[in-house]
Amino acid sequence: MPKQKTHSGCKKRFHLTASGQVKFARPGKGHFLAKKSKSIKRKLRKGSYIKGQNTENIKTLLAK
Repeated sequence: MPKQKTHSGCKKRFHLTASGQVKFARPGKGHFLAKKSKSIKRKLRKGSYIKGQNTENIKTLLAK
């Protein structure tokens, strides 16, 4: 049985923490920042974690 390849899009967007959670960066920080408020841009700086069944799906795509 061949090894499962890592999904190229997922390896750029998601990272596994030591405890097994899947961390990702909030979208919306690329462009059109002039129209966004300071508080929104500040909140977008912090990452977040995937919850629920989506965690298992992402781990499968990351071949972990």
